[in-house]
Amino acid sequence: MNDEKGDQAFRVTTETEMWPEMTYAGALSFLRRKYSRSLDGVDVVVSGIPYDNAVTYRSGCRLGPRAIRAGGVQLSELKHFPYGFDPFETLSVIDYGDCYLDPHMPLTIFDAIEAHADHILASGAKMLSFGGDHSVAYPLLKAHAKIHGPITLVQFDAHCDTWPDDGVRFDHGTMFDRAVNEGVVDASTSTQVGLRTYNDSDCGFEILTSPWIHRNGIDAAIEIVNERAGDNPVYLSFDIDGLDPAFAPGTGTPVSGGLASWQGMEFIRGLEPLNLVGMDLVEVAPAYDHAEITAIAAATMAFNWLAVLAKKQGAATHPVGRL
Repeated sequence: MNDEKGDQAFRVTTETEMWPEMTYAGALSFLRRKYSRSLDGVDVVVSGIPYDNAVTYRSGCRLGPRAIRAGGVQLSELKHFPYGFDPFETLSVIDYGDCYLDPHMPLTIFDAIEAHADHILASGAKMLSFGGDHSVAYPLLKAHAKIHGPITLVQFDAHCDTWPDDGVRFDHGTMFDRAVNEGVVDASTSTQVGLRTYNDSDCGFEILTSPWIHRNGIDAAIEIVNERAGDNPVYLSFDIDGLDPAFAPGTGTPVSGGLASWQGMEFIRGLEPLNLVGMDLVEVAPAYDHAEITAIAAATMAFNWLAVLAKKQGAATHPVGRL
C-alpha cells in the first residue's frame, strides 16, 4: 500500500511534494502546502492575518483565511490553468499558519503583524497574506519597505482607502494615505484598479476606475500599471470587493459595477513583467458568501500570483487550447 496519500499538509517531508488528496477531506492548508515554521529554502510563505476590528461596515473577514484555504481545495488537484504546470515543482511554498493576535489588546495588533512579517521576510521568502480587513496591508507594507525601500503599490479595490489620516484614528479606509505620507508607498509609481467610490483626493495614485476598465479593457489597465511601476518593487494588495458582488458577495463593503473574476485573474497574470515582492488578499467575509463563490475567487487569485512567480522562476508552460 502506498502510504503517500492524504493529509499532506502535515505529512509531507518537503515543500515541493504533491500527494493525492480527497478534495472534501484531509488536513486543510492553502493548496495543501506543508504546514511549517521552517523558512529554510522557502520561496513563498502563505500566512493568514485574521483581524477585522478596523472595518467600517460589516464584520466577519477575520474568518477569511480559513475560507480561502477551503476555497482552494480543487486548485491543488490539477496543473495550473492556463500555464499547464505544477508551480510547486519550481516554487517552494509553505503554509505558515496564522499570525497570532490578541484582539483584546487592540493597540498591539499592527506591531504584531509587522513583527510577524519582519521575521518571515528576513529569511528572503516572499509573503502571500490572507486577511482580515484591508488595514492589515499597512503593517505588511511597512515590513516590506524595510527591505525594499518605498513600495510601488498595485491596489485592486472598489475603494480608494486614502481617506485623510490624522496619525491617530485608523480604519480600513485610511491606511494608504498614512503609508504614502510616511514614505512607505511611492504613490508616483502606484496604481489603483477597479475603483468605483468617490474621494476628493487621489493621493498621487493613478486611478483606473471600474467604468474605465469596462470601456477600455483589462489589457489597457495592465499596460498602464506595468509602465508606471517600471522596475520598482511591486506589492499587490487585492481587496476582494474589487470584484463585482455578483462574483464576490462575501465581503463587508460590496459595491456594484465592479470587475468580473476572469478580469481579476487576467490582471494578475498580466503583472508578470514586474518585480513582484509580495501580495495580500483581503476582505473575504464568508458569512455573506454563497456556495463559496467569494472564497473560490480569492483562492484562485492567490494561486495565479503563485503561478506567475513560478513562471518567472523558470517553470515551463504547456498551455492547451486557444488562449
